[in-house]
Amino acid sequence: MDPTQPIVMVPTHELEPLAIDAWAEAIGCSLAAGARIVTLFGRPDGGEVLVTAVLHSPGAALAVLRARAPRGGRYPALTARLPAAQMFERELWEQTGLLPEGHPWLKPVRFEGARQQGLDAYPFFTMRGQEVHEVGVGPIHASVIEPGHFRFMCHGERVAHLEIQLGYQHRGVEALLLRRPPLALSSLVESIAGDSSIAYAWGYCAAVEALAGVPIRPEVELVRGVALELERIAMHLVALTGLATDIAFLQGGASYGRLRTAIINATQRLCGNRFGRGWLRPGGVREGLGEERRRDLLGTLAAFGKDCAEVNALMLSARSVQSRLKGTGVLSTQAAQDLGVVGLAARASGVATDLRTERPGRLYTDRPLAMQVEQGGDCWARLRLRMREIDESLRWLRQVLEAPEVDLSANRLTSPGPLGPHMLCVTLREGFRGPVVQALETGADGRLVHYKVQDPSLLNWFGLAQAVRENEISDFPICNKSFDLSYCGNDL
Repeated sequence: MDPTQPIVMVPTHELEPLAIDAWAEAIGCSLAAGARIVTLFGRPDGGEVLVTAVLHSPGAALAVLRARAPRGGRYPALTARLPAAQMFERELWEQTGLLPEGHPWLKPVRFEGARQQGLDAYPFFTMRGQEVHEVGVGPIHASVIEPGHFRFMCHGERVAHLEIQLGYQHRGVEALLLRRPPLALSSLVESIAGDSSIAYAWGYCAAVEALAGVPIRPEVELVRGVALELERIAMHLVALTGLATDIAFLQGGASYGRLRTAIINATQRLCGNRFGRGWLRPGGVREGLGEERRRDLLGTLAAFGKDCAEVNALMLSARSVQSRLKGTGVLSTQAAQDLGVVGLAARASGVATDLRTERPGRLYTDRPLAMQVEQGGDCWARLRLRMREIDESLRWLRQVLEAPEVDLSANRLTSPGPLGPHMLCVTLREGFRGPVVQALETGADGRLVHYKVQDPSLLNWFGLAQAVRENEISDFPICNKSFDLSYCGNDL
């Protein structure tokens, strides 16, 4: 298997399941040797639970490890030794009942099934002390914020601990994805997390195409890459708008909002939808970029780049902005590594991880993107990193759109046939928050028997909780917006 590809496909008969204890030990050894967990999940299989782990090691193809365990079984928790496994093991326990013995923080993730009635009994961490008090925020918020409960344990204004309880809008996405034919899932996949429609759609399309044996032309991947980078720019601008507004830098808030509109309106002119829905489909793209559209997009990006650079310079030079963001909400490099934080949140803490450079595939191998990393780990670093990533996406888009030999006009769809039987396919796409992971497994007739979805927010919410510690409670809105995580992406 090619170590540069953000996809792995394995016949399930080649995945000889280990005993659950041996499986946990093998994962522990791999992580100790420098690997990291991409995803870890399970599904019922008769009277047993089939558990799968996908591991990433630099310079190697994605590795897949499987295990079988009896329902209600137990295994030694990885989290006790490797904190980055904590959320995976909690989710596995909630979905399958497998108990990770020795897990130090075993609590529901999204209150699936019968647990949905137990939201009020969530076992919050508590602190004691005469001057310690708790502040509860949500789950009902002002404006358009989605439901989530934040419980602060404070000493005066200082936050000693924050616990985040989500799960209020659990939709059962993974079960819904098994109720339709695999080729009819595009519209559902695009709405899993609406601000990452392109990242989800591309991962789904890549999996279906691989399972059906449909080759994809380079120009189709280029159009998909253009769509993804436009989505990245637009969504980074959402966070910059929020950060500027939260610290009352109103010129930045208004300007970033206007600039985002220019980008999503350009996306609408290209495909008919401001969020890119309907653009990507298994077998290709519905709309190519002919010469007129290419010129239109280049004109938009030229004007955008000039205005964005000006407002960035104003934002970065303002003493009020620096005073409010520097040193606020620090997530150290060590904490980010220990917790398995991914995507922009990890890169802002000095962790060099970006699938577009680690697993570039054909697209980013031919036209590389430079990974952007900041070392501070604070709100200022996350602000700067968004600006730098926008600039790099602009550079890449111009390179593609200005290349005279590149043909982006093709928009024909190659309809995939039936999916191959007894196959497991895992795809990764670096969305604007981080890796969007999807795993599709087929049975004997080629139909899906399991569809696993993982948003980067699942792993990063705990990083936000750590970053808020030792800050004043009034700093939380800034920290929250600097991470810009998805509630629905966590709750699924």
